[in-house]
Amino acid sequence: MANGGGSGGSSGGGGGGGGSALRMSSNIHANHLSLDASSSSSSSSSSSSSSSSSSSSSVHEPKMDALIIPVTMEVPCDSRGQRMWWAFLASSMVTFFGGLFIILLWRTLKYLWTVCCHCGGKTKEAQKINNGSSQADGTLKPVDEKEEAVAAEVGWMTSVKDWAGVMISAQTLTGRVLVVLVFALSIGALVIYFIDSSNPIESCQNFYKDFTLQIDMAFNVFFLLYFGLRFIAANDKLWFWLEVNSVVDFFTVPPVFVSVYLNRSWLGLRFLRALRLIQFSEILQFLNILKTSNSIKLVNLLSIFISTWLTAAGFIHLVENSGDPWENFQNNQALTYWECVYLLMVTMSTVGYGDVYAKTTLGRLFMVFFILGGLAMFASYVPEIIELIGNRKKYGGSYSAVSGRKHIVVCGHITLESVSNFLKDFLHKDRDDVNVEIVFLHNISPNLELEALFKRHFTQVEFYQGSVLNPHDLARVKIESADACLILANKYCADPDAEDASNIMRVISIKNYHPKIRIITQMLQYHNKAHLLNIPSWNWKEGDDAICLAELKLGFIAQSCLAQGLSTMLANLFSMRSFIKIEEDTWQKYYLEGVSNEMYTEYLSSAFVGLSFPTVCELCFVKLKLLMIAIEYKSANRESRILINPGNHLKIQEGTLGFFIASDAKEVKRAFFYCKACHDDITDPKRIKKCGCKRLIYSKMSIYKRMRRACCFDCGRSERDCSCMSGRVRGNVDTLERAFPLSSVSVNDCSTTFRAFEDEQPSALSPKKKQRNGGMRNSPSSSPKLMRHDPLLIPGNDQIDNMDSNVKKYDSTGMFHWCAPKEIEKVILTRSEAAMTVLSGHVVVCIFGDVSSALIGLRNLVMPLRASNFHYHELKHIVFVGSIEYLKREWETLHNFPKVSILPGTPLSRADLRAVNINLCDMCVILSANQNNIDDTSLQDKECILASLNIKSMQFDDSIGVLQANSQGFTPPGMDRSSPDNSPVHGMLRQPSITTGVNIPIITELVNDTNVQFLDQDDDDDPDTELYLTQPFACGTAFAVSVLDSLMSATYFNDNILTLIRTLVTGGATPELEALIAEENALRGGYSTPQTLANRDRCRVAQLALLDGPFADLGDGGCYGDLFCKALKTYNMLCFGIYRLRDAHLSTPSQCTKRYVITNPPYEFELVPTDLIFCLMQFDHNAGQSRASLSHSSHSSQSSSKKSSSVHSIPSTANRQNRPKSRESRDKQNRKENGLQMNRIMPIPEEHSNQAHEYPHG
Repeated sequence: MANGGGSGGSSGGGGGGGGSALRMSSNIHANHLSLDASSSSSSSSSSSSSSSSSSSSSVHEPKMDALIIPVTMEVPCDSRGQRMWWAFLASSMVTFFGGLFIILLWRTLKYLWTVCCHCGGKTKEAQKINNGSSQADGTLKPVDEKEEAVAAEVGWMTSVKDWAGVMISAQTLTGRVLVVLVFALSIGALVIYFIDSSNPIESCQNFYKDFTLQIDMAFNVFFLLYFGLRFIAANDKLWFWLEVNSVVDFFTVPPVFVSVYLNRSWLGLRFLRALRLIQFSEILQFLNILKTSNSIKLVNLLSIFISTWLTAAGFIHLVENSGDPWENFQNNQALTYWECVYLLMVTMSTVGYGDVYAKTTLGRLFMVFFILGGLAMFASYVPEIIELIGNRKKYGGSYSAVSGRKHIVVCGHITLESVSNFLKDFLHKDRDDVNVEIVFLHNISPNLELEALFKRHFTQVEFYQGSVLNPHDLARVKIESADACLILANKYCADPDAEDASNIMRVISIKNYHPKIRIITQMLQYHNKAHLLNIPSWNWKEGDDAICLAELKLGFIAQSCLAQGLSTMLANLFSMRSFIKIEEDTWQKYYLEGVSNEMYTEYLSSAFVGLSFPTVCELCFVKLKLLMIAIEYKSANRESRILINPGNHLKIQEGTLGFFIASDAKEVKRAFFYCKACHDDITDPKRIKKCGCKRLIYSKMSIYKRMRRACCFDCGRSERDCSCMSGRVRGNVDTLERAFPLSSVSVNDCSTTFRAFEDEQPSALSPKKKQRNGGMRNSPSSSPKLMRHDPLLIPGNDQIDNMDSNVKKYDSTGMFHWCAPKEIEKVILTRSEAAMTVLSGHVVVCIFGDVSSALIGLRNLVMPLRASNFHYHELKHIVFVGSIEYLKREWETLHNFPKVSILPGTPLSRADLRAVNINLCDMCVILSANQNNIDDTSLQDKECILASLNIKSMQFDDSIGVLQANSQGFTPPGMDRSSPDNSPVHGMLRQPSITTGVNIPIITELVNDTNVQFLDQDDDDDPDTELYLTQPFACGTAFAVSVLDSLMSATYFNDNILTLIRTLVTGGATPELEALIAEENALRGGYSTPQTLANRDRCRVAQLALLDGPFADLGDGGCYGDLFCKALKTYNMLCFGIYRLRDAHLSTPSQCTKRYVITNPPYEFELVPTDLIFCLMQFDHNAGQSRASLSHSSHSSQSSSKKSSSVHSIPSTANRQNRPKSRESRDKQNRKENGLQMNRIMPIPEEHSNQAHEYPHG
């Protein structure tokens, strides 16, 4: 709009509004241009120009330059300097209104045609009906040819319309490409406008020389073709004509063709291309970039705001640089486009600095209306944009994997407590270099404390906000490349089943996204583990693990019923604790030295290959200062299983994984680096490091590893049938075959090997070690103890009795004692019946719960106490004291276990407690099912604390306990009269009775760790002290589920750790047993077979007394290392800790009976007579005799021994003559003379039988 209608009027012959002034202006322009055209008539032109200037008014003279367009000789577009803006504008107007008129005319004619032909249409319809009836009658009439033509025409138009719709639709790849291309070209056209805005509004340009004009022309040709496609595909042509994108095309496309024709350019309304920015969010959605509603809304707001802003700036730029038409365009001002952008921003924000403002009337009028709309838009859009940007997830990015560094994803219950406990154990300094990055994923942003915790560990921890149920969030944390995914559970939730269901859904979502990912999840209830087996990709063999807190918690407590304090020792072993040094000679000093020990795994050196487990265990303890308690053994079918203290019948294989108790991971490396040739004479274990020598033993043993059936070269027969091989070589080959049951080799490959092995077999131990071992050789047959036979080959008396009977005594797996299901009414005791019953050496379980309480799974408490590695007479009777409504709900999982009784009542009733002889029990367990229903954490343990304090404050009359112990009351329901009425506790015979409740062994379950301060009123524990540092926990009288948090990281670093701890505390639960329980929710009884009875052959935990017995000489000032070696060599017992009186270090005697746990003392640790030793004991096949048979005379015992001898008969006569006394005979003599008093009957070797009479009778 450089020049207004006045110029147009003068060029058209002078309208009424033109006037002489306009004609004079035209003459002036012509004169000026003629002066430029001819130089020869310069003087005359000058005079003419001066005379013309004097005749015109001085008002018009300063504004004359505004009417002149830039003209050069290269582009003589108009010799008169006449502007042609109206031609550009007219092309757009004619296109718009002309098309609109045609569309309206077409619609009008179509409407009139429809109205006029309405009656004719009815007549045709009637004719069609008549034609149809006549055709039904059999007379066919030809169809009108015009109707066929119309149908064909409609079909062609429809197909073209559908094709055009597909071309512009974003549903196809072509449509998406076309839409994106149109948007990109629109932005390109807008950029060309920004470039041309620095030029005058209208100027002469040559199309063939102007590069930007050529590009703009190409863009607009494409826009024209796209406009045609859109027009064809439009259903309503009228609304399409009035669309914003159509209007943009009307005012931008035609002027480009006019500029090519006139060789001039006019900026005009090309700024309308900025309106295309409104489609920016649609384009991003087509490209699948925008997916969330917030991001789409944010981009929409930004695109509308920016497009409106740029479009309005373009209009101000046009009118301000052109001027008002009614002012002959003389009130213009030179403003750049970006100054106009600035002007509109300060106008919208109501700031209005006044440095830039509109001078033209059109500009000011536009600003008036723009202020109203722009202010409204600014006030609404800008705050919403800021809110959307501010509400964007701070932790909404994506994880970038670091090359060479693994990462794990932790999700579930993410709180300050759970995260801090997890990081404290996972990133502990005692672990080897933890080159693992931890990625937390949670749908709630962290609070300030948790955020500060993440920042303190920013080098190894990242947090992202999201949910594992959303595949997009799983992709953000790169779950497909993660090493594992760990799911934490809320241990304090009110509904454990709902929490387990949530975690199971998380597992399903993760496994659905990436089936191969390893998942370690926490579960609260044992019965919910069965749902994990329904997930097809769940595979425990590939590392998937479910840590059931209820199972392990009750398993720990059950083991404390068998060996008090064991729960504390195991909890400390599987938790990473730093060493705290205390100089004072207090019980905390020795306790904390043991706390610093943890469980580690390491592959054994090849120097141990072929040695028995006790030999390697002793060598590691004495030489390497390591305690090995278990190994991973691979059987003949290459299936691996964990064997805890397997005994001397098993030989170490090459590449065996050992389980060690040590203070840090570096110490355990000694077992891998140990070399007999290099380290045999080293006394300092810290000097045992990797050596570079070639081990000859390794190469020789690896040859025998490949032998399954060794052959003799001379006779070609099996080594068992060969007579030319020496007995030692035959025994060695047999040893190797049992140790390495692999593929066979040919006869030719093994001839020289046996000779070399016979000549150069290395010694198992050094001469010094042999002297320390008392000359004990490696062969199991020469051990001072009877060889521990394979139960499948030589079953004991108890096994033969079980196999001969048709009674189901064990479950189908042979892991637990079993009985036929009993009705709950048959095991219920009244208070009077319980008071008349002889209850001693039993376990009292005080349970708080009602009909609405969540089940805690008492089966997990009973199963370890009914493990089949106990003989029936060794089972402790279990008495539940609690609400009968709650116990009825639990009874379905308990009715298959023997020796279980129920006393309906409350643990807070002293009458109920006295009725069950709580002063004569081996252990009192206090549990609560109501702990998570209280919001106040301090009150969650109120019932357990009150029950514990109630029992400790009770007083008992000594005569009452004696009378009850000697009374012959009736047998209660579910109790076996053959069970011991005064079974030993902690390896010592119980005192006649306990006179005060403080001395009753109690273990209390706590939910809140800080509530442990209320259990002991005489301790000096600070309320802020960590649980493992408190006296009740160190003494084994308190247990909290929080100590199991460390199992998550321990299981991740070594999946065998969880298997080991479950083997220790659950009594032998296996994945196969879990699958069986998932099917029937109960144990299934089974007949005894050699295979099921073999499952009884597993070690168990017990406590060994030093007050008397074969180790009494070591109890008074002896060394723990000597006790360790003697117990291991003599009885295959593996000692791993001490349960010591709290005040044993004091010089003055104390009345305190509290004990604390010392884990893995050093070799030179001094023992005291009152110590109880934690040990892993072997299963005795021949100790399963009834109480009656144990009370027989010595003569009957001898005959029974002979009967047993016939079962254990060995072909060699010499072996039969020299065979030591049977286990039964030695056990009877042991019990008679109190040689070894333990939780089970311990066999005494023949070398100790002569001194047995020296021990006083117990």
